[in-house]
Amino acid sequence: MPSEQGGYAVEAHGLIKQFGLRRALDNLELTVPRGAFLSIFGPNGAGKTTLLRALALLSRPTRGSLSILGVNALEEPERLRPRIGLISHRSMLYGDLSAQENLEFFSSLYEGEPNRARIDELLRLVELDHRRNDAVRTYSRGMQQRLSIARSLVSDPDLILLDEPYSGLDPHAVDLTDELLGRVREQNPQRTFIMVSHDLDKGFSWMTHALIMARGQAVFAGEKAGIDREAFRELYLATVGLGVA
Repeated sequence: MPSEQGGYAVEAHGLIKQFGLRRALDNLELTVPRGAFLSIFGPNGAGKTTLLRALALLSRPTRGSLSILGVNALEEPERLRPRIGLISHRSMLYGDLSAQENLEFFSSLYEGEPNRARIDELLRLVELDHRRNDAVRTYSRGMQQRLSIARSLVSDPDLILLDEPYSGLDPHAVDLTDELLGRVREQNPQRTFIMVSHDLDKGFSWMTHALIMARGQAVFAGEKAGIDREAFRELYLATVGLGVA
């Protein structure tokens, strides 16, 4: 069911993405309530990244309808770009620029002029204020990921997409990322998160809703409520096949 404040963050119906003869998305149906944390699981080649790229407005579906935050994403993508943040296993930062300069650049893309008050707030949030003037290439992988989270928040988006955000992080950096994402969720309970993950335990710990994909289709979509971790693991194995987790 949609949340009380404004229905669905994402509605996709009959979504198809064709690459030559191969369908990466095959008549996918998906609804995500506002304020949800949706974790997407599936084996390699299931269509998870293709779906996330469509939601990030980086790839246009071949057919189907896609509404994001109540806006037709296929007809008015420019209205949506400032409202969507993307956190990836790639930082998407400029290594020769400082943290300050990176955030100023991405802020100016949305607002024309950098929102320096917002940038200061974000650098404090991700605990990089003391390194704001250092080149990003001198940062550790964990520090770059924290700055990447700040980059995704620079326009104060309503929808945050996460593509394997823990990939390549050491255990301490994973803990810091968890703490930071928790703070970001607390700041705005109506903000929606959609995360692609190969890690069932990590994805389960965050999710309020789950999507399991295989062969470009949704083989399970539902709420976390009433499903424990082991039961979900068994459900995953049953829906996509043994040996893929």
